[in-house]
Amino acid sequence: MLTREENNNLTRVGRGTPAGEMLRRYWQPVAAAGELSADKPIKAVHLLGEKLVVYRDTKGDYGLVGERCPHRSASLAYGRVDAEGIRCPYHGWKFDAAGRCLQQPAEPPDGGFKDKIKHTAYPVQKLGGLLFGYLGPQPAPVLPRWDVLAWENGRRWIEVQEPLRCNWLQPMENSVDPSHLYWLHGETAHLLPNVAHYEEDHEFIPFDSGIYKRRITPGKNPGEPPAIDQHPLLFPNTLRHVFRAKDKMLRHNLQMRVPIDDAHTQVFVIFFEPNDKDRTPADADVPWSYFPIRDEQGRYRLEHVLVQDAMAWETQGAITDRSEERLGAGDEGIILFRKVLREQIEAVRQGRDPLGVFRHADNNRVMEFDVINERIGVFPRAQKVA
Repeated sequence: MLTREENNNLTRVGRGTPAGEMLRRYWQPVAAAGELSADKPIKAVHLLGEKLVVYRDTKGDYGLVGERCPHRSASLAYGRVDAEGIRCPYHGWKFDAAGRCLQQPAEPPDGGFKDKIKHTAYPVQKLGGLLFGYLGPQPAPVLPRWDVLAWENGRRWIEVQEPLRCNWLQPMENSVDPSHLYWLHGETAHLLPNVAHYEEDHEFIPFDSGIYKRRITPGKNPGEPPAIDQHPLLFPNTLRHVFRAKDKMLRHNLQMRVPIDDAHTQVFVIFFEPNDKDRTPADADVPWSYFPIRDEQGRYRLEHVLVQDAMAWETQGAITDRSEERLGAGDEGIILFRKVLREQIEAVRQGRDPLGVFRHADNNRVMEFDVINERIGVFPRAQKVA
């Protein structure tokens, strides 16, 4: 278990908090690019405890700025965009994507007041149909071209899930908690009828972008080799996964768990289906949809695996009090993840880059991962990890 102070250090995401400063060293998704259109070019977003707006100007470029105008605090979410930037709906102050004030219609044009104004602004990049913002200190690192975001031979789409009513660390700890599979998802995944008793081995393998979680399941019959299932937690807040859908198509996905604030999390799920007929450029907009966790009566839609997870995470409380938990041998992955998280928080405190932050363009190649699922025959990199 953790002390309450240790728990706060790992869960709080505001500027100046230990985890908040560490999370700001990474590019974080803020929206699906397809959410912004000519009719609706602005979206209010909350990220790491900050209220922002992301917008697309009339040239097709993107900006991410503070929601409240520095003049009289009106919301820029109701503003207007043009080829230069975004204009406040209240008094018409206009800002570019770097936060420079370009116009103040009610001020003398030669007074120089606008040049004294610097609005909150963060860089934006588009990849895999997502818009990413970087809220950390400059210079910004490169945006990692993870396989599901950058592959082009196939079909890609995005689900923007209903926000979770819980802290970001709860879904991330689930990523290195393989023993929940049978009990939380067993009936949905048709696993429980095949399990006379629970018997698995688990391994957790740190690497340069996170932690591989490996599940080793005994063969169903005597003499059969065990089945291996392996996929990575990409530090700090993404799960890389693969499954075979009901239509038999292979679907790789990234589940990106983005802290809205201390008690809410936005999940983006990016799917990629390899095939020979589609081509999806890495810099293209892609289809997106909204995925509700609850039905119209407010009940969890528990027929969906991802909603079963959401139920487990939310019912732990808005921020789990880890001073009251009791961890056992089956929680080895969670213990390791917290250790890595503490180490990376300390690295940032000492002025170093944390795990998975890359500074050089040659590191920005397409990054493919050793994802193994022998139950469905998946070896994307054509090799098994020894």
